[in-house]
Amino acid sequence: MSHDHPNHHHDHGSHGAGRTLWVALALTLGFAAVEAVAGWWAGSLALLGDAGHMLTDAAALGIGAVAARLSALGPTRRLSYGWKRAELVGALVNVLFMYAVVVLVAWSALRRLGNPVDVDASAVILVGSLGLGINLLVAWLLHRGEQTLNTQGALLHVMGDLLGSLAAVTAGVIIWSTGWLPIDPLLSLFVCALIVVSSTRLLLNALNVVMAGVPRGLDLAEIQAAMQDAHPSIADVHHVHVWSVSSETIALSAHVEMQTMNDWPAVLAAIRHRLHQAFDIDHPTLQPEVAAVDRDCARC
Repeated sequence: MSHDHPNHHHDHGSHGAGRTLWVALALTLGFAAVEAVAGWWAGSLALLGDAGHMLTDAAALGIGAVAARLSALGPTRRLSYGWKRAELVGALVNVLFMYAVVVLVAWSALRRLGNPVDVDASAVILVGSLGLGINLLVAWLLHRGEQTLNTQGALLHVMGDLLGSLAAVTAGVIIWSTGWLPIDPLLSLFVCALIVVSSTRLLLNALNVVMAGVPRGLDLAEIQAAMQDAHPSIADVHHVHVWSVSSETIALSAHVEMQTMNDWPAVLAAIRHRLHQAFDIDHPTLQPEVAAVDRDCARC
C-alpha cells in the first residue's frame, strides 16, 4: 500500500493565509463592536443586524486563522491527522451561535414593525458608510493574500457584509429623507436572511465533512476515470473514496488493478501527478492489486 503525504506546501500556505486572516479578523471584529455600539446608541436595528452579520464573518475568519495555525501542528497518538479538523468544530459552534443572533434580531425587528422607534439617521449613514469602507479593505486583503479554501470562504462572507452595510446605509438615507421608520426593521430582517444563508451554507459544508462526503467541486466518477487513464498498465480502479480532512487537505483511497506489478512505480507516479494536477489531491493512499489474480479469486 502506497501513501503520498506532501503537506509541506500546505503548511507554508497555511502560515501565509493565517497572517492575512488575522489582519482581516482584527478589522472585522473591531468594526463589528463599533457598529454594535453605534446601532444601540442610534436605535437602529439595521446597524445591529449588520454588526451581527460582521460578527459571523469575524467568527469565520477566527476559525480560519486558528485552523491555519493548528493545521501546522503534527499528528499525535490520539489525533492521527493532528488538529486539521479544529475548524470543523469551530464552524459548528459558530453556526449555532449565529442562529441564536438571528432569532434575537428578527424578534426585535418584528416588534418594531408594529411600534416604530426613532432612529438617528445621520449616525446610521455615517457608521454604515464606514462599514462599507472596512469591508472593501478586508475584501482587498483577502483577495491579494494566499488563496486557500479558508480565505475564499471568508471572502464570500465579506461580500455578504458589503450587502449588510449597504442595507444599513439605505435605511439611514430613507429615514433621513422620508422619515419612514419601518424601513429599519425591514432591512434588519434582510440582514438576518443573509446571516441565515451564510450560516446554513457553512453548516452544510461542515456536515459534508462529518459525513466524509466528496468535497465541493469534485466528481467521484471523473476522479476514477482520470486515475484509470493515468497509465496503460492500469486495468481498473475501484473502491475509490474521497473526503476532506480539513478545508486545505483532501484525502483519497483506492484500489488499483494492475496488468503487471512491474509497472507499479511508474503507475504510482502517474496517478499522483494526475490527482495533483487535475484535482489538487495530495493525500492519496493507493493499494495495488494484480488483476488476473483477483479474477481467479472471484471464481473461488
